[in-house]
Amino acid sequence: MKQTLNNEIRPVLRISEVEKLIKRHRVIIPAPSRRTLQRMCEEGTFESVGQKATKLGWLVYEDSFLQWIENLKDWHKKDGAK
Repeated sequence: MKQTLNNEIRPVLRISEVEKLIKRHRVIIPAPSRRTLQRMCEEGTFESVGQKATKLGWLVYEDSFLQWIENLKDWHKKDGAK
């Protein structure tokens, strides 16, 4: 029997890694608290695995996180900031 590999695997990040990336790359200062990031998952700002935290905690799809950063850039440009 021939098996096929699903090439549509979406990488996920733990919420702790999202927090680290925001701080390391100074995406937004001050960085949102862990509770705020969890609320963003609950509200759908970040597309997450499932509707609640998994056994590993909140898992955010990487492309969803990157899209959020792009939206921040767009918002910043629309706001007239330099």
